Amino acid sequence: MKLPSCAAALTAAVLFASLTGVSGASAAQAADAEALPSVNMEATVKAAQIDPRRPDSTLTPGAEDSVLLVEQALRDRSFLDAKWVDGYFGTTTVTAYANYQKSLGFTGLDANGLPGKTSLTKLGAGRFKVTDVIDPGTPVSTGGFVVNTRTRSMLAEAKRLLGRDLKLDQGSNNPGGDPTSAGTHDGGGVVDISVKGMNSATRTAVVRALRLVGFAAWLRSPQQDNWPWHIHAAAISDTSLSGQAQHQIGDYYLGLNGLAGRGPDDGPKVTIRTWEEYQRR
Repeated sequence: MKLPSCAAALTAAVLFASLTGVSGASAAQAADAEALPSVNMEATVKAAQIDPRRPDSTLTPGAEDSVLLVEQALRDRSFLDAKWVDGYFGTTTVTAYANYQKSLGFTGLDANGLPGKTSLTKLGAGRFKVTDVIDPGTPVSTGGFVVNTRTRSMLAEAKRLLGRDLKLDQGSNNPGGDPTSAGTHDGGGVVDISVKGMNSATRTAVVRALRLVGFAAWLRSPQQDNWPWHIHAAAISDTSLSGQAQHQIGDYYLGLNGLAGRGPDDGPKVTIRTWEEYQRR
């Protein structure tokens, strides 16, 4: 860190204190916080979904600096070997982050290896500040099923784009509720949508709308597995996702269909965006 920058920050803090009556100690603390590097949570979570599914060690664009800061902090807490501090949020880093979450007392899907707001802020204390925060919100009921507030907002916007209602067949936080879902609904951010009464064009339009607002979404058919026709949608970058849903979203970014066979994506092509990116468009 360059001394002139720190000195300038401290001078500004002292001037702010003199004008507002804030104590010198508080002003200095604010200056120190301002001088810390930033971890972009959106970029970090994106990398944590995509990188473990890559066939190589390509870095997720825009995430390297943030991932490096996270990995350095995990290394210094003895959760990650130095050789893995490389800006690549692969399976080793996901496991290390999950173990760090467990050390904080998180259990189950709260220790899923995706950086959440609370754990990431604690990891960065005195090291980095967290920007572009993602918050999945609390569990709520919609259409008789449980989702979180972020997912509910995404569904509401998809309905607005379509000009029609969408009926859920399955919600989130439903461990063991449907054996054919392979655990994707165990955590947050994942829903199944009924296609009853829809023709082929309408089904495609619904998948497209869901993708536009930040879901990895696909039309599922009985030919693929032991399930009825439905649309499966997983909210990209929802930090409460199950591990299986994380893998589906990583595959979606890589042009795959989210199924175990990892075939090519068979849905409508759209620019992939998270809910937060959609809102800023």
